[in-house]
Amino acid sequence: MGVIELIGILLRALLANRAALAMENLAQRQQRAVIERSVKRPALQQRGRTFWAWLSRLWNGWRSALLIVKPETVIKWHRQGFRLYWRWKSRCHKPGRPKIKREVRDLIRRMSRENPIWGVPHIQAELRLLGHDVADGSVAKYMVHASKATLHNSGSSRTRRFRRRWSS
Repeated sequence: MGVIELIGILLRALLANRAALAMENLAQRQQRAVIERSVKRPALQQRGRTFWAWLSRLWNGWRSALLIVKPETVIKWHRQGFRLYWRWKSRCHKPGRPKIKREVRDLIRRMSRENPIWGVPHIQAELRLLGHDVADGSVAKYMVHASKATLHNSGSSRTRRFRRRWSS
């Protein structure tokens, strides 16, 4: 439906008398009955669906002007539009965990390097005391893990002799 046709319909509705409007309404209802019997499912593009959804909010008499779809269908399109809007509005802007500041990552590495016997819970507790609330998975991710050579040579001399005897 073009803009000129829409303006013509609006002018006719404003200028026509009540009896003429009733006859036009009757004619539209008859056409609607014919179309409902002959067409199984009308194909309306998204543009047309959006038009009817907005028109239903702006004009009280929109139901009587419908010829090709039922009013329930327009209401369904309106609900779908709201559903899509709120899905878009509540989407995650940046998926995943928030990034940890560089200074906190460096602090985790320094703590784990200087205190090799501290585990994740201990470093996490120390960070919490300093005012940094970091998840245990993040602490474990940024900890400096000792190499096998360091682990093999660590401990008392008695432990090292025991390991050397049983490892060969």
